[in-house]
Amino acid sequence: MPISTHQVKSFAFVVREGSISGAARRLGVSQSAVSQHISNLEATMGAQVLIRGRDGVALTPVGQDLFQLADEYASLDQRIEERLRGHAALDRGHLTIIANAPQPALSLIARYADGYPNVSIDFTLFDWSSAMQRLQERRVDIAVITEPAASRELYIRPITQSRYVCYARRDDGFAQRPVVPLRDVADRTLILPEPGSLTQRVVSKALADHGVVPRRLVTMTSFPVMKEAILEGVGVGLFLSASSVSERSLCEVAVPELDQVFTTCAVVPKHKLGLRVIKSFLDVVADSRA
Repeated sequence: MPISTHQVKSFAFVVREGSISGAARRLGVSQSAVSQHISNLEATMGAQVLIRGRDGVALTPVGQDLFQLADEYASLDQRIEERLRGHAALDRGHLTIIANAPQPALSLIARYADGYPNVSIDFTLFDWSSAMQRLQERRVDIAVITEPAASRELYIRPITQSRYVCYARRDDGFAQRPVVPLRDVADRTLILPEPGSLTQRVVSKALADHGVVPRRLVTMTSFPVMKEAILEGVGVGLFLSASSVSERSLCEVAVPELDQVFTTCAVVPKHKLGLRVIKSFLDVVADSRA
């Protein structure tokens, strides 16, 4: 039995989306159809390509060998479909976007949604390590990530630069000071993102370099949760400046020991660069920089 294009696309989208139900939704077919395509693919190859579990799917060694080609084929198939439809305005499409902080990703998504209302978008926050892993595994279209790891397979376009600052409530004593030394920050309850984040690595190094030990450390899953904790009076946090929309009850205070500049970039797997939906988003990135 020859391998069909439907089998290859179904396999690629199951891995991209992390589940059979997600692939079915993206392809506009039933879950049973996707499952049948995967079963037929495995029967033709004589080997299992996916391991199905309650937490989603995982690739077998055979599946890992096949996925890169299947993903490139699915992207090429999408480019052919776009070419056949002509060069009219994007009347449909889908983008999977991830980021390691809400901003500037959300502002870019808002601009893009205004210009391309018929393109659907899935957006998720991940810690830095998980975001890079999803990029390397080709399970995302675009990542808006700070200081991405360089790779020959990734296209990287800078968006903005920022430094780490201390986030505190407006009624906190820190808000009245132009700068706050790292030692003073560490003397308070310090809120940081969970391990795996760029922030954890940067702040941990700065603390070690300056011989500072936090009095109490609290880790949380993401910046939005950190922000809520700071507003509730749990403590103060360290994060990149302008990581969220302006909050009247929250302020940013410079920390002299954290003066390094970090660049946030739009990152795309290179084999997806030919897609019109990707090009259109990168145009929005370019306009935002201008």
